[in-house]
Amino acid sequence: MDPVIRIIIVDDHEIFRSGLKMVINRLGYAKVVAEAADGAEFLELIDQEETDLVLMDIEMPIMNGIEATKKALQKQPDLKIIALTMFKEDAYIQSMIEAGVKGFLIKNIRKEVLDRALQAVYNGKTYYSEELWDYFTKAVSKEEKTLQTDVHLTPRELEVLALLSEGLSNKEIADRLFVSERTIVGHKSNLMSKTNCKNSVSLISWAMKNKMIPGF
Repeated sequence: MDPVIRIIIVDDHEIFRSGLKMVINRLGYAKVVAEAADGAEFLELIDQEETDLVLMDIEMPIMNGIEATKKALQKQPDLKIIALTMFKEDAYIQSMIEAGVKGFLIKNIRKEVLDRALQAVYNGKTYYSEELWDYFTKAVSKEEKTLQTDVHLTPRELEVLALLSEGLSNKEIADRLFVSERTIVGHKSNLMSKTNCKNSVSLISWAMKNKMIPGF
């Protein structure tokens, strides 16, 4: 059976790319179709290679993963991107979420975790390495005293919150719900106002902590 998931690895460390490629190609259902050492090289590749999923480093020369993700999704809105991160890169997590990634993986991941992540994101879900829960916990803890726990959300707000947790952009949520993008921006504003969250990371973290997102 031919591989189903076509993957591009974007990372400036050749040895890391080679090791990750070997693991992916052994999974049986996925194949690395191309590699790039920076965001600019990657943007050229997606015009040449049919791709389902991208594993994207954040800190790279020439063009970093944040900018590359934004530009790639402008070209191909349906492209699924998973960020590759290290603990020291916590400051970039919010930017990558806003750029449109569908998940995060720590670079020293086990094969089993990589397997789960690839299948989850390919099938339209999000995936965050367990090691990153420390970051999400901190994101909530910093605002713990001001966050609201006894909050009444409308059915539509719950729907928007669930779609946000899947990594969908405002436009993608609007298309899914057959409303305008402006309407979704309004719902997000209401959600942040009701919960006192300051950004998407703390909002999603709040939702997970309060068990408002199925599967968490």
